[in-house]
Amino acid sequence: MQNRKFGQLGTPVFPVGYGAMSFTDFYGPATEEGSQAILTRCLDLGIDHLDTSNAYGLGKSENRIGAFLSKQGAQAQDMFKIATKAGITRDPDGNRVFNNSPEHLSESLDKSLERLGVDQVELFYVHRRDPDRPIEEVAETLAGLVKSGKTRQVGFSEIAPTQLALAQAVTPIGAVQSEYSLSTRSPEMGLIQKTAEIGTTLVAFSPVGRALLTDTPISYETCQTLDFMKVNPRFLEPNHGRNLAATDGFRTLAADMGVRTSSLAIAWLLHQGDHIVPIPGTRSIAHLEELAAGAHIVLSDSDLAAIDACLPIGWCHGDRYSTGQWGGPEKYC
Repeated sequence: MQNRKFGQLGTPVFPVGYGAMSFTDFYGPATEEGSQAILTRCLDLGIDHLDTSNAYGLGKSENRIGAFLSKQGAQAQDMFKIATKAGITRDPDGNRVFNNSPEHLSESLDKSLERLGVDQVELFYVHRRDPDRPIEEVAETLAGLVKSGKTRQVGFSEIAPTQLALAQAVTPIGAVQSEYSLSTRSPEMGLIQKTAEIGTTLVAFSPVGRALLTDTPISYETCQTLDFMKVNPRFLEPNHGRNLAATDGFRTLAADMGVRTSSLAIAWLLHQGDHIVPIPGTRSIAHLEELAAGAHIVLSDSDLAAIDACLPIGWCHGDRYSTGQWGGPEKYC
């Protein structure tokens, strides 16, 4: 599969990026050595888009990318097309709040560039939107950051297609990030269409359903050791067991096709639109190779129909977030 055009500037990127939240302990212990090995293998595989955030491990993800780049010499700036994010912070009482002020976003981008050890990133996202601040005003701030030369493009994470249209009227929006996979199909109700219409890349996080769409789905026991998973409705019983049973047929289908389950999940996603770039995360080299392999799988109409019959829209048990986890993402359908 050929490179995809990233954002409205059309920057060429490998069809599959890498989600660097996995350089933190979000899904289990992550090491400096392991993170460096993943980045090295990304380069070997042609994966050149990295997605990170100042919120991932309180800067740990960016620091680990920066440590790798610091060893690469003069070419470091151009080795990866890096996207980072800001906008999630804490109030004096430790509660999570969203800050989209010009001062906060500008200062956050400066600190991210310092941790990454680069002068410019490919894209800077507003990680979560402050609903009390008009998105047009935030888009003006982002336009100023592009003019500063510190980011080539800008974007938003987890916004509605209507909000995207308002922001796009102010400044070009290079990418919108949203959860999208065979287990989370809500972007099909307006976001895929709007991003395609205006030339915005849809960056799909959790493209293998937080391991549900793999050959080794996460166990209930492991879920109970992880802060995010142990309260997420899809990974609580009885939903967890039901979702494992529901995806067994997809694992069988992948085996019959001679591919790994995660590879097939990525391939399906790439076939939903030329403007879609999934960003799976993993701490495993073998799994990284499976994910990248999805970019080279060509699916026929009959293949896509078989996948749809196996996992029809709406099959997944449980909401994608708990009540507390829903704070920030915009619901639009």
